Amino acid sequence: MIKTGLTLICIFLMGFLLSSYGQQASPKRYVLAIHGGAGTILKKNMSDSLERAYVAELTKSLREGYRVLQAGGTSVDAVTAAIQIMEDSPLFNAGKGAVFNHKGENEMDASIMDGKTLKAGAVAGVHTIRNPITAAKAVMEQSEHVMMVGAGAEEFADSKGIVLVDPSYFWTKPRWDALQRILQRDKEATALDHDDKQSNRKKYVDEKFGTVGCVALDQQGGLAAGTSTGGMTNKKYGRVGDAPIIGAGNYANDQVAISCTGWGEYYIRTVAAYDVAAMVAYTHVPLAKATQAVIDKIAELGGDGGMIALDKNGEVAMPFNTAGMYRGAITADGAVEVAIYKD
Repeated sequence: MIKTGLTLICIFLMGFLLSSYGQQASPKRYVLAIHGGAGTILKKNMSDSLERAYVAELTKSLREGYRVLQAGGTSVDAVTAAIQIMEDSPLFNAGKGAVFNHKGENEMDASIMDGKTLKAGAVAGVHTIRNPITAAKAVMEQSEHVMMVGAGAEEFADSKGIVLVDPSYFWTKPRWDALQRILQRDKEATALDHDDKQSNRKKYVDEKFGTVGCVALDQQGGLAAGTSTGGMTNKKYGRVGDAPIIGAGNYANDQVAISCTGWGEYYIRTVAAYDVAAMVAYTHVPLAKATQAVIDKIAELGGDGGMIALDKNGEVAMPFNTAGMYRGAITADGAVEVAIYKD
């Protein structure tokens, strides 16, 4: 009897130790991740107060999305809530902080996708929708379409009770000053060409891509991805980047959700977001390897930027090939992680 009792105790202890070891060794399970843009983001150019402001806004966005998930909300609702926080901040190139196009107007794009149903919605070239991500969600849930553009998208948003604002709401001095600097550089470059002088000045490209995005995993196992942007400073002719294009700047299915930020033309050409999902589905490579492979492909073509991705197991990946990317994630137990620079 004593021998049998000792054996049972040993078995119990071994099981407890193995269980404890398994808990300690198991990876973190993430439920939501965000990005706030990638580009030439260097600590030497960032004041302490501005860095704290970015960290605060990223943290606020993560916690708002997490609050929705904790209450049993869907990944779509969590993505929308998290992105709205960043759209309302002048720090990011989306919503309130949208950059100006060549005409001195704020022209915004957004998209969202539900991985459970493969439904998606997007708006492009809008000027008066306070939170473009809410309009994209309305297109997905309250219309038979996927994308609406310009005045038509604004008319639809108004009919669905989406908040519209006067275009002056989006005016911010830092974005306006950025446009003026670029216009001046273009003017100087044109003058040099006209005088037949050799110019070593490279064509100006945004130093920071402030597109915002979110990916989320809800308690029912549903994944969703969303992206919102003001586009590129000084863009012309109604240019639309990857952010509102499903498969390029945004994609979600029942396995993985991806949101991108960067030089949109390259993400469109590589169908970047879907490429990640396809690699995961067809070659079963780890998420980190799939996302890095796509970022490497973009770099080979001459593009730059980054992306965030989250899979059904709670694995997260956030690769980028720029000096920095505003990014963050939150685990199932509510632990917040925020980063800005490469190292």
